[in-house]
Amino acid sequence: MTSVTTGRGHRVKRRLNQALLYLVAVFVLAIIVIPLAYAVLGGFRTSSQLAADPVGLPDPWVFTNYIGQLTNPSFWGQVWRSFFIALLTTLLVLPAASLASYVIACYRFRGKEAIYTLFTMGLLFPIAVAVLPLFITLRQVSLLNNPLGVVLPQAAFSLPLAIVILRPFFQSIPRELTEAAVLDGCGPLRIYWSIMLPLSRPALSTIAILTVVTSWNAFILPLLVLTEPNQWTLPIGVNNVSAQFVTDYAVVLAYTTLAMIPALVFYFIAQRQIVSGLTAGAVK
Repeated sequence: MTSVTTGRGHRVKRRLNQALLYLVAVFVLAIIVIPLAYAVLGGFRTSSQLAADPVGLPDPWVFTNYIGQLTNPSFWGQVWRSFFIALLTTLLVLPAASLASYVIACYRFRGKEAIYTLFTMGLLFPIAVAVLPLFITLRQVSLLNNPLGVVLPQAAFSLPLAIVILRPFFQSIPRELTEAAVLDGCGPLRIYWSIMLPLSRPALSTIAILTVVTSWNAFILPLLVLTEPNQWTLPIGVNNVSAQFVTDYAVVLAYTTLAMIPALVFYFIAQRQIVSGLTAGAVK
């Protein structure tokens, strides 16, 4: 009798925990979805409609806000520059992080843990703290109003997280594979290229996705470096539209929605890859 009662108690407790978990998930989802839905639907309204009924549906539906931005050459120029900077940043982060993680994970040398600790401390260093030194340095090397002035610092700030992800992944690769490769005459670079990189594709994909999304949404660094309108990225364009159409909320919402769509779609498609890449090296 006691065992039956105990079993029922466990089942009730488990169901309550599941219900609480679902409730928290729905609450978090509502916090994320409601603002997005408001921005998307607000772009199909006029400012007078938003002022009269802030939470109402479009009546009638207005498409000129979105069409005006989609036919605006400056909008597509900002999209291209955001994509170009994100691509260059990712192409710098992947080889640099993989090489550094390979050495830290697979070789023994004095100061290895100190170097890894230094990289992990980079996660605690916000880019806002480095704004003034970065501006002075980039001005001295003539990288203001140059995409490289954004790409190089972004790559540097992305390296700590990339190395933290890759190091345990490399450590989880069986040493028998590298030992067999050494017996076959492979050197360190050949092992890195032929064994480590192919086996670390999930982690590399995760790092690439996170780097692209972070670069796409970056605002402070591009605002600091790219001062000419023909060099602006999409987040700066959103800020400029917000200032230019300060009373036309519908245009601002339409522009903001269009700016979010590429990153949201990319992140939605790649979400499974992110999870698998983050957990692939968790268990050795």
